[in-house]
Order: sequence, then C-alpha cells, then structure tokens
Amino acid sequence: MVDPIISLEDVRREFAAGDTRVVALDDLSLSIAPGEMVAIIGSSGSGKSTLLNILGCLDRPTSGAYRVAGKNVSELDADALAALRREHFGFIFQRYHLLGDLSAGENVEIPAIYAGMKARERSTRAEKLLVRLGVHDRRGHRPNQLSGGQQQRVSIARALINDAEVILADEPTGALDQRSGEEVLRILSELHREGRTIIIVTHDAGVAARAERIIELRDGRIVADCRTAPAEMPVAATVSRTSRDSVAGWSGALRRLREASRMALVAMAAHRLRAFLTMLGIILGIAAVSSVVALGNASQRKVLSDIANLGTNTIEVFPGKDFGDARAGKIKTLVLGDARALERQSFIAGVTPTVSTSTTVRYRGNESNVLVNGVGESYFQVKGAKLAKGRLFDADAVRNIERQAVIDENTRKTFFGDDQTAGIGRVIWLGKVPCRIVGVIAQQQGGFGSNQNLSVYLPYTTVQAQFTGDRALRSILLRISDEISTALAQDAVTTLLTQRHNTRDFVILNTDDIRRTITSTTQTLAFLVASIAVISLIVGGIGVMNIMLVSVSERISEIGVRMAVGARRSDILQQFLVEATLISSIGGIAGILVAILLGVAANIAMPGFQVSYSLFSISAAFLTSTGIGVAFGFFPARRAAFLDPVVALSRD
Repeated sequence: MVDPIISLEDVRREFAAGDTRVVALDDLSLSIAPGEMVAIIGSSGSGKSTLLNILGCLDRPTSGAYRVAGKNVSELDADALAALRREHFGFIFQRYHLLGDLSAGENVEIPAIYAGMKARERSTRAEKLLVRLGVHDRRGHRPNQLSGGQQQRVSIARALINDAEVILADEPTGALDQRSGEEVLRILSELHREGRTIIIVTHDAGVAARAERIIELRDGRIVADCRTAPAEMPVAATVSRTSRDSVAGWSGALRRLREASRMALVAMAAHRLRAFLTMLGIILGIAAVSSVVALGNASQRKVLSDIANLGTNTIEVFPGKDFGDARAGKIKTLVLGDARALERQSFIAGVTPTVSTSTTVRYRGNESNVLVNGVGESYFQVKGAKLAKGRLFDADAVRNIERQAVIDENTRKTFFGDDQTAGIGRVIWLGKVPCRIVGVIAQQQGGFGSNQNLSVYLPYTTVQAQFTGDRALRSILLRISDEISTALAQDAVTTLLTQRHNTRDFVILNTDDIRRTITSTTQTLAFLVASIAVISLIVGGIGVMNIMLVSVSERISEIGVRMAVGARRSDILQQFLVEATLISSIGGIAGILVAILLGVAANIAMPGFQVSYSLFSISAAFLTSTGIGVAFGFFPARRAAFLDPVVALSRD
C-alpha cells in the first residue's frame, strides 16, 4: 500500500470571534495518496477554504496532527514551512493572484527565484510551461493585459515551475467563462495523468465530477468521502524534479539577493512619484550635511589664509602683566635692547620694534586723522605686507632717523584718489612734521578692528625722536622660523625677557592661539549647522520608514502570494530592506550631486572662497544615506516578513 502524501488526524481549527470561538474544522481526519485527484465540496462556511489553507501550509491547525510526506507540519518553523510550500505545493487561486508590476513570464519565475534556480534555467522552464499552456505569445504582458483564462494559465505555470507534487486549486474556474473553465480543467486532468496530486476546492458539482474522489464538508466535518472512479497509480517517473541543491550555499543566497534588488527596482519604477518623494528628504538632508561640512572647511581655510596675511608664525610682545593690565601704559621696560637680544636667537626669522601714535595728516587742503606706526625695516617682511608701488625704507633710514613714509591704500585713496601713480615722492604733513612718501603697501587684511583706518609707517627712530620723545617701545613683533613651533618659541621668549627684566612685566600675543581659537569657533559653528542638517536626515529617514510602512500595507496581498509560492521570511525581509536601502542610497547619490553643484555655484559666485569635497566626506555621506535606509527600513521590512500568509492572501 502506498503511504499517503497528505495525512490529517483529528485536525481542529478555531478562530476567535469577539468573546467566542468559531470552529472551522472539527476534529477532521483525512488521508490523500500520491497521484489522487480529489475534489472538496461544501456550502459556504463549511470549512473548505480553511482546510485548503492548512493543506498548503498557509495556516496551522489549532490541534491535531498534519503530515506531509511523513513530516509533522506542527514541528516546522516558518522557513521550513516555506520550503515545504516551495518544494511540494503549487497554488492555483480563484483570483489568480498575479503580481501586477511583473510580466507573465516574471510571475511564472517567482517560485524558482526563491528556490535559488539559475536565471537561464528558470527562464527556459518558464518558456516551456507557457508554450505548453498556450500563452507563450503573452509572456511579456502584464496581468491587466491578459484575459481571465490567460491569467489562470499563467497561474498554473507558476504552480508548476518548481515541479510541484501537489497542486492546490481554489475555485480554479470560479472567475472564468465556460470555455476557459473547461480548458483549465483539461489542464488539471492532464497534470493528474502525469502523476501529480490534484486537490480542488469547489462549489461546482460539474467541476467536482472531474475528480476521482469527492469529499464533502459540512460544519467543519467530513460528511461524505466517495470515489467516482478507481484510483490510478501515480506515474512519478514522468514528473521531472527540480534539483534542491540549487537552494543551498552562497550562490543561491546571492542569486536571491540579486533578484530581490531587481524586484525592488521594479517596485520603485512602478511607483516613481512615491519613490521620488521618499528620496527627497534624503536628498535634501545629504545635500545639506555635505554642503555644510564643505562650507565649514572652506571657511576655515579662508580664515587661516586671512590670518596668514597678517603675518605667519608671528608673536608680539607688549608691556604689562596681562592684556587687561591698567598700568601697561606706564611700564617702560620694553626697550630696543630687548629687540636686539631677541634678534640674536636662532629661532627668530625677523624682529621689528614698534611704536605708535595718532595725529593728523594733511596734504594740500585735505586733512584726516591717521595712525602713525614706527617700525623697523623688517616690519613689512615680518607682517607679510606686499609693496604696491614705490619702495620701502631701509636700515639706513632707520639709523639716520629719516622722514620716509610708507602709506597704505586707504591713505593713498583718501588724498590722491584713483590715480595709481600719485603720491610717490609727495610730501605730507604728519602733525607738524613733513614726511616724504616713498612707497604704498597693498591692501592687507585688517585682522581685528576696522581696516578702513588710515595708516602711515615711519622708521621707529623717527617716531620716537619727532613724535613721542620716548625710548620705550609699544611692542616687539617677532616672526618665528617656519620649522619651529610658536608655542616653544613663546616659552623661549618668555624665559629670555624674564631674565632680562628680573620679572615678568610683559604679555605675549601669539597669532597661533588666535588661529586655533578661530578654527575651534568655525568648527563649533559648522558642527552646529551640521547638527541641524542631520535632523533633516533623520526626518528623511522617518519619511522612508513611513512610506515603506504604507508600501507594506498596500502590498500585503503581494506578500501573501510570495509566501504562498515559497518565499522565506528572510526573502520578504530582504526585498523590502533592499528597497528601502536603494531608495536611501539613490537619494544619497543625488544629494551628493546636488551638494557638488552647490559647491561649484559657490566657487563661481565667490572666486576667493573655494568649496571642495573630499573622497572621505562623499563616502561618509553615501554610507550615511545607506545606513538610514537599513535602519529606518528594517521595521517595515520585518513587519512584512512576519505577516501571516493566510491573512495576507485574504487581503485584496
């Protein structure tokens, strides 16, 4: 005697209905041998569909034992049940349940994809099945382009792609006209003759009469089980089996991942507007973060460049114990000898004493206030000042207390207008002292304070002798050798001057401290703005999650079909997770391109402000967008993966 392929023992299925329990199957026992063609009939509510769902491992019994080919189904987990559906069962639904975004051929191939079958092999098998069923010429058409009979034939081809042993047909002719219904029944009879087990659920007595065994249900019980024809011996040898080896291993997993990516792209293409709106939040967030980081870096470079224009690697020594020392103006201990001593140090690249005073400058009928700076001949080199025209005074002019003046661009424009050659050789009056202009220095970054002030530079000896009458210095400006740390140089200067003065009655301004402070400030501001941009990324991620949740809700029926034809939970999880990741990744790439275009526009609009993007920042932006897709897409994907197949299939 042949062992049954399907066996049910005292199977009971109950459903909750408010505070009561509804019994759909009442301790039902049934055995079906391989190769039988069985019709299950009964009135509405008799339990036919519930029984079919349990037979197809779409639902579980509340109690009792259900075995398929000797396997106790109640002991199997979700993935094992998926494997059972994939390898043993083929489903033919009354409403066809074809996926609208896929062509007829692609619908047929779905079970083979989850079986890990190679693309060429499954394409060949699908083509043969469609040829056999007479719909090969409609292979590239979508379901809405097919008639009901054609859709049902595609559904049958899908049920056969993995060489199912058992065909479960739920009202296979219910939605068809008589001619198409007869054709479907003919195909089912042909499959039965090949040795497949055919189980048909129907309310049509004419359809049931085609079977060799009819089982009638009433109130969840079998009330009749009769044979209309002798059972035929199964011809299993004529049913070619699909190799199960194709499922296992990395190659099968990679094929499923590739197909999940392809199906995700198909779903995105079918809902372009929704996909774009979902990407928009990611695009704006990535563009904002990338642009803010690039602008922050550009701002830092610009600030450091401006500081460099004030004089690179410089420190300046002032009298007083601190910058807030009220007695600083009365301290006269900073003298020329200190400058000479510092000049002899190996780490010093340049030294200039400085004194200053304010007075009026007059030229012909024009008069204005001016800052008179007494400096050494090295001052312009120490400060990195550039000569616009004329010449600078030299060491002889300093030594001989000459009245040679170098003016800045503001002074030249004030007294000589737009004539670039005017001023050189002219005599101006600084207070009551006539001085001859020998040179003009180019416009320089003003640093702290207004750069609109008028400035005139004279030898410090001239200012001391002709203006202040005081040998004390306002400050000593030092340029440190490039290879020496300004911090170490500051310590050495402090030690030397403390030894000379026997006390620390001076304070040092280190431009490197200013640079670090400004850099820290710009970094803080960039971090603040980037944090705001990151919030937009999070909002975009929440948008991805919401849209994916909507997508799951809209595609519950599709998920049920995929589970029915053998998709594992991991396959469903993977498909929706890949879709969310693709949306975020494509959005991230688009966001990076937008940021680069914004940077190009900023560079064109502001030539001196160069925005650039590093490979690291671009990679970080892309990985961030991808991470958002994974993080915010996981919950919707998991929700889809853990749907109950029978519940999902019942949703339209």
